[in-house]
This record gives sequence, C-alpha cells and structure tokens, in this order.
Amino acid sequence: MRVAGGASLAALIAVLSGGSMVPHAIGSPAQAVAPAPFRYEGQRIQGGILVGTAPAGVVSLTFEGDPVALAPDRRFLIAFDRDAGPTARLVARFADGREQVETLSVAPRAWQIERLPTLPKVSQPSAEFQRRRPPELAQIAAARKQETAAQGWSQRFQWPAIGRISGRFGSQRIYAGEPGSYHSGVDVAKPTGAPIKAPADGVVILAADSPFTLEGNLLMLDHGMGLSSAFLHLSRIDVKPGQHVRQGEVIGAVGSTGRATGPHLHWGMMWKGRRLDPMLITGPMPS
Repeated sequence: MRVAGGASLAALIAVLSGGSMVPHAIGSPAQAVAPAPFRYEGQRIQGGILVGTAPAGVVSLTFEGDPVALAPDRRFLIAFDRDAGPTARLVARFADGREQVETLSVAPRAWQIERLPTLPKVSQPSAEFQRRRPPELAQIAAARKQETAAQGWSQRFQWPAIGRISGRFGSQRIYAGEPGSYHSGVDVAKPTGAPIKAPADGVVILAADSPFTLEGNLLMLDHGMGLSSAFLHLSRIDVKPGQHVRQGEVIGAVGSTGRATGPHLHWGMMWKGRRLDPMLITGPMPS
C-alpha cells in the first residue's frame, strides 16, 4: 500500500517535537543543560521532507553528516531518501559550544513492486549510449552542485501539470529476481505541448540544449536550501540557465523526448542526493 500525499509541505500544521534529544556541553558533562526544542512541519517518512525551526543560539546544523543551511529566521530543510533507514541524526551546535543531538524516527513505506520472473532486464547499453551518457551525467551533477538564493523551498508547492498520474514515485520492477531501478519521480500523462508551470520559485540550473539519451529535453530548477526539481521528456524548454522563475510561470511543455513510451511529464525532486516523493510535498493531484 502507498502513503497518500496528505497535506502539502507548507500546509502541514502538525508540529512535532519527538525524537530523543541528547544534549551535552563540550568539555564537562556536569554543565549539560535541558535540550532546546526544535519544531518541524512535514512528514517523517521515506521520500518525505521537513521544514524545521532551530532554537535560538544554534549556529550550525548537520543532518546525517551533511551540512544544513539556516535561514535568518532559523528555519532549515531536511529530507529522507526513498530508501532511508529507520532513524536519522540531526546535530546542532550552539554559539557557546554546546552540541545537541536528535534522533528522528523515519516511517517506512510499502512500495509498489512488480515482479516479472521470466523477463530479463534490458539488454546491454549500446556503444552510442555509453559514449553519450557520462557527459550527460556530469552536466546533471554539476547542476545539482549549484547553490542559489531561491526561496521556493519555503512555499507551498503546486503541481506543475494537472492530469492523470501514470507513474508513482518509488515503484520498481524485479526482473527474474534482479531489481531494476526504482521510479525516481511522478509521471503525469498529458498531451504533447501541454504547458508545464514552475511548482515554486526557483532558478534554472540546467536547460538542455539538445535531448539527453534518457531524460530527453531536461529542465532543472533549484528551489534553494539544496532542494531541486527535474522535469523530463519535454517537447520544449521556455527558460534559460540562470533565469529566475516564479511559481506558476510556464517553463516548458510536455513531450516524449528521450526514453519515453508516450507524452507525459516526469517530475523528480531531490535534496542533497536524496530522492523525494513530489506527492508528499504537493498533496494529492487536484481533480
């Protein structure tokens, strides 16, 4: 079974403070003080994302070893990969040198798994694919390393296209006992040329000038705080690298370029290498 999208990221109002806090003062356990409260909005679940608010005095954060940026109002972003384990560790350092550790519980999900016991995985990639793919992957990796001042991460995300969901995040096929790659985004079936709108404010970090082997015409937006969106198989791209876009602005059109069996939008989201479920961020598809 799948977890429904529920409330959107910014609309979630349940403020959670759970997790075990283990504060200590550098140098002397006797100086330990009561843990300062963190606040969170979002879902602690595989593929989910949280917007947190740090207590006063926190000067730096790390999440599972990755540095986490703090906004001027002390808000920050953390997220859980599709295959995240049952717990995740957030470490806060205060101006006075104290360190506070919180262990967050991460709920598992039952992914849609299709087993094909007699069908082998796809054949070996062609020489042309092997030649073209490394430079494409290098472009994608370079785009994700870009840091911008975009503030879309703090907005209530909207669906970039409204239509039938034809592919769900996290689904996977097992070929003759060998797992294939899981589906890293949400597919929305739409006719070629249907407009795609920015789900939140962002900066264009990649706008392919020619179709990639798998993604086709690929467009990527940075929403700030390490959060990014990727839009695959487009028939056209209407924005350029470095351009700032506003939520709801048309940024391209649905297509079937790259490896696609028909026209649709594939929307994927990522935070610091962790793949996220857009439906947990936007909520259910509007009717």
